[in-house]
Amino acid sequence: MADKTIHFVSLGCAKNRVDTEIMLGVSGQVGFTHVEDPADAEVIVVNTCGFIQPAKEESIDTIFEMAKHKDGRCHKLVVSGCLSQRYADDLAKEMPEVDVFLGSSDMLKLGDVLKGSTPRLWVGHPAEHTIAATDPRTLTQRGHSAYVKIAEGCNRSCSFCAIPGIRGKQRSRTVQDIVMEATRLASLGVREHNIVSQDTISYGRDLEGRATLAELVSAVADVPGVDWLRLHYLYPEKLTQELVDVIRDHESVLRYIDMPLQHAATNMLKRMRRGHGGQRLYKVVDRLREALPDMVFRTTFIVGHPGESEADFQELCDFVSWAKFDHVGVFTYSHEEGTRSGEMDDLVPEDEIMARRDHLVSLQRPISRGKLQDRIGEELEVLVDGVSDESDLIMEGRWWGQAPEVDGKVYLVNGEARTGQLVKALVREASDYDLVADIVGADGEVDLPPDVEPVKRKRKLQLI
Repeated sequence: MADKTIHFVSLGCAKNRVDTEIMLGVSGQVGFTHVEDPADAEVIVVNTCGFIQPAKEESIDTIFEMAKHKDGRCHKLVVSGCLSQRYADDLAKEMPEVDVFLGSSDMLKLGDVLKGSTPRLWVGHPAEHTIAATDPRTLTQRGHSAYVKIAEGCNRSCSFCAIPGIRGKQRSRTVQDIVMEATRLASLGVREHNIVSQDTISYGRDLEGRATLAELVSAVADVPGVDWLRLHYLYPEKLTQELVDVIRDHESVLRYIDMPLQHAATNMLKRMRRGHGGQRLYKVVDRLREALPDMVFRTTFIVGHPGESEADFQELCDFVSWAKFDHVGVFTYSHEEGTRSGEMDDLVPEDEIMARRDHLVSLQRPISRGKLQDRIGEELEVLVDGVSDESDLIMEGRWWGQAPEVDGKVYLVNGEARTGQLVKALVREASDYDLVADIVGADGEVDLPPDVEPVKRKRKLQLI
């Protein structure tokens, strides 16, 4: 057992995961070894989420669960991230078990925390730090994939969102710094680079010279070793033709659109302060489908926002039925203090919110299943993540239409592959969210056991 051991719990979004990876890198620099079991750790760090009520509850429950280990080997419990940034004073009073509180931009302070005595409440201002390529970072994702956080904070004023108050105003990294990080990640074998931020479409507007997202994407996609470049959290306004052209024309940029639309009824979009009406969204979807006919479209919606009527919800359902998205996430509204929506009193009853969520999920499920069933007999490029969680006899990965952790998997049931390899796979089965496929060999054939029927391949049309 190493003398200096540390255990991390990372909660919340992909952006929080990047912060945890930086703290993991910081801890390594000062001589700590990461351990998987918290019972083996001298120090435990919980990087929290404080965005909505369920996330806050999960964070608090996790802190108390980790605090139990202070009866054993653990002598220091550190809480960082959005929850401590948002409720620092309250948490310090209510949680004597916690030795140090850090905020949402205090990752580099962990080194001093581990080396010796620091203030118990050491929560800085969100704008004090923006991550950089020179920050230490230890990757935690499977399958040669990583997130690249291109900015911190957000300048928008969506009525339901507490993030600007927690993370501060938008702070974009320079193109050069992001390219430097992408180059380093590629040298470590990362093939899939997932661009994330609070508001990706607004990248660069706060920089001198106003670099554009299209410029950044082109520069990162040109880095040798970046095989897949995926964009997350695009906003439906300011979608420039230059960016659409880059997505369409650059071989490494995936035709995968992740655009959280939140609602489709004009009344609700106005109450949410989204800056556009419902008809704008129909036009955006049409425009993207025309420019990128083979694109995969992921979105998210919020149901039960104050003032959402039956007619508003039906308008949302009609939009989902029309758009036929590939992937849809449905969130129930969380009434958050410090937001404009949190001051509204025309609340939707909780049981009605849950019923609407269930209805929208059931509406989308056959759409998602039908799109995956259309893939049967198709040959797809798949990034192998490793041995499957379902069985150590098969491998699992994702084709480019599946983002890590949110979109389902491809189970590779026949053939051989290694983690991080890009393979051709012939789809044989589909469920609501996952695919089953056979690996295609270098000779273009599938090596099947004698008792397994081959899949009929779809004909590839050649345009002339």
